[in-house]
Amino acid sequence: MAGDAEQFGVLFDRYAPALHRYCAGRVGAGVAEDVVADVFCLAFKQRDRYDAGRVNALPWLYGIATNLLRRRWRQELARYRAMAKVVPPLAGGDEPALRAVERTDAAEYVRLITAALEQMPRRQRDVLLLFALADLDYVEIATALGIPVGTVRSALHRARKRLRDVLPAHADVSASREMTS
Repeated sequence: MAGDAEQFGVLFDRYAPALHRYCAGRVGAGVAEDVVADVFCLAFKQRDRYDAGRVNALPWLYGIATNLLRRRWRQELARYRAMAKVVPPLAGGDEPALRAVERTDAAEYVRLITAALEQMPRRQRDVLLLFALADLDYVEIATALGIPVGTVRSALHRARKRLRDVLPAHADVSASREMTS
């Protein structure tokens, strides 16, 4: 049992920062700390369910985190709504008129994306956020959610289409990640 605790200490040191980034992107930094702690407590309790033949425990831990986050959906929804009201900082533009237009556009994009996430079916939202926030590939997402890779592909395709449908034509939805993966 002491060896198990030491091994989990190594897992925590290795994977807690990545899990925290993912959770913070969904529910904010303060709540993310609690979720990450809960992930490792639950993982330790369920350690006999983990397939020791897998090299990387991170997808398993992301699956636990996603399940815990589902329970916190109201908090996550409130965060998305708050984000929609916040104007993100801008990269450039010294002219006040240009900055005002850019801020208005950015605020509108955040509002549209927030509304799309809010209306998305749970599986599509989970797949999209694991892809975008946790930077997982299809196989890792499938492992995390316990679903087939084909289901991940179709859910991500539908989520991306939903975002493309709500964003203005000149918005580049694929700027942060290549969408042809």
